[in-house]
Amino acid sequence: MSKGLRYLLVSLPTSISPSNDHDEALTALRSAVTTDYGTVFPFQIPEFKIGTLDALVQQADDLAKLGQGCEAVVGKVGDSLKHILEGDEEKISQQKTVNDKPAEQYLKSFHWNKVKYRADKPLGEIVVTLQKEISSIDNDVKNKYNQYNQVKTSLTALQRKQTGNLSNKSLTAIVDPSLVIQDSEYLETQLIAVPNTITKDFLKTYETISPMVVPRSAQLIDSDDEFTLYAVTTFKKHSPEFVHKCRESKWTPRDFKYKEGGKEEEQKEVERVGKDERKVWGEALRLGRMAWGEAVMAWIHVLALRVFVETVLRYGLPLQFVCGLVRTTPKLVKKARSSLDVSYSYLAGNAFGRDKKGRVTKDDSATSADMQAAGHMGDGGDYAAYVCYEFEIQ
Repeated sequence: MSKGLRYLLVSLPTSISPSNDHDEALTALRSAVTTDYGTVFPFQIPEFKIGTLDALVQQADDLAKLGQGCEAVVGKVGDSLKHILEGDEEKISQQKTVNDKPAEQYLKSFHWNKVKYRADKPLGEIVVTLQKEISSIDNDVKNKYNQYNQVKTSLTALQRKQTGNLSNKSLTAIVDPSLVIQDSEYLETQLIAVPNTITKDFLKTYETISPMVVPRSAQLIDSDDEFTLYAVTTFKKHSPEFVHKCRESKWTPRDFKYKEGGKEEEQKEVERVGKDERKVWGEALRLGRMAWGEAVMAWIHVLALRVFVETVLRYGLPLQFVCGLVRTTPKLVKKARSSLDVSYSYLAGNAFGRDKKGRVTKDDSATSADMQAAGHMGDGGDYAAYVCYEFEIQ
């Protein structure tokens, strides 16, 4: 994983070298960045079929939106992995790979995937393919993790019934069925969990909080550190009112119906859902690992397309450019960009100038507004004299 790293994807015309040679241009790019601020790796981008200028401008806009979408999906899949692995950073890092290798290694050795994204297809078709792929990844992960969360919630609820207190745990193994009135036309048993701090108040008042409560019918069934469970006999006609008054008094009425073999059934249900949870957990983890890698791969291909389209729009035809990946850090990225600005500000014509000390300065806001309207602003809304996209893989 590329934690603590920041990347710049930079494209420059080969004319930055006197010989107009690609390799010499790459060497010039390395010299401009310097090893103090980052390391430059060659980044190979194939030549694609170029349509009309209007189509290129529209594709630049579509790719900008798609790039944001890809980054968001990478983040969401990462969050899902974090959730399923309970925040264990070491385990999370092990799952975040691209083609079974760390993202940094994938970037350093990037090659366009000609099988998935055929470079001989029109640019518009490649964009649509990437849009469909990232949408599919997003939906697949969302559905699987929703399934996992549902199973996990069910298991937690069942486990709580086994291990909670008397106000919420299952009563199947606690209540003796002989203490519960069954098949009576007029009477029924109410099970009430009373906080231990107010059991005296309960015993003093339960007979009078509603009509037709059988006197002295309260029987202590069980108790724990927080609650005491009582059985109280009421007439069915007035049971709803009794239950309502119990809640008002902060006593917890418990639903209970005796069922032969209920205890064994509950245990089997816990085991069944536990098995389902482990199965879906494994499926979600495998999908998350695969989806994270595929989402990163799609994102990098989108960035490559953005560089290509912007290179055509900036430098024109015939295409003679060099593309490099600058690996730097969040602390050094501004210095790396400043160093590039110093070396290549002349590519922007009048958009850049120099102050009295010879330092590169950007022109006024009016010029920047013109550049933005022309589609030459970076993702951060900051104009650069050269094609440059900054990104970070979390």
